[in-house]
Amino acid sequence: MGRSRRTIPEELLLLALDPATGTTAQPQSLDLGLAGAQLVELALAGRIAPDGDRIAVVLPRPTGDPTLDSALELLRRRGSPVRAVHWIGGPRLGLRQTYLTHLERCGMVHAVSGQMCGVLPTTRYQATETAISREIRARLDTAIRTGVPPDPRTAALAALAHAVGLGKHLYPGNEGRSCRSRLRDLIRHDPMGGLVAHAVMDVQNGVGAQPRRAQASAASGPSSGRPAARATASAGPARHLPEQSRHMAGGMVRAGAR
Repeated sequence: MGRSRRTIPEELLLLALDPATGTTAQPQSLDLGLAGAQLVELALAGRIAPDGDRIAVVLPRPTGDPTLDSALELLRRRGSPVRAVHWIGGPRLGLRQTYLTHLERCGMVHAVSGQMCGVLPTTRYQATETAISREIRARLDTAIRTGVPPDPRTAALAALAHAVGLGKHLYPGNEGRSCRSRLRDLIRHDPMGGLVAHAVMDVQNGVGAQPRRAQASAASGPSSGRPAARATASAGPARHLPEQSRHMAGGMVRAGAR
């Protein structure tokens, strides 16, 4: 893969970068979005393909992008297709910082060191080529405002931007409500982007952990059911006692309670 084209993770991060503050919007969910964007980029490069709700490696050949190739190698080592929600929800510590450093190395952003409250060191990032960010934003705006189906790359970028919550950053306030709604609707124009975007939202909503909770409940079910069965069995004979015996038994229980 040549470097003439920006990757979807790079574009997603540039969209999230706030030029006023030098920080990224939605930092908590952005790592998930970047992991999903890697999957879409690898799919566009023909290295992986969706298999239901899973991701399968179809061509393990490196792309030439070190960050993407690292993800591709991890997928290859799995040996079998992996659910997108499990892959995206896996440990992705530092992925946002990895891409910020990558963008700085490529000359798309530059780091500005500072301090918070005069004590804590901080690093902010400013885009060095604002024309790139404007071009990315213009593609989204065109897709939203014209209603013309976008190309798969733009559709996937829009789907991921919606999934990580960038809609309110890109189109804020009441005046941006219709644009945010159309941004969400673009999710249907790219199947892979839609699969990954839904997986990102599922991870944020905790859906990916539900099967494990269900299994835990199923595992604890029989053990919790056995005492109930024993209680029923012990109570069963009382139903067959003569009427007088039942009254006596009831009186003994009430006496014991007193």
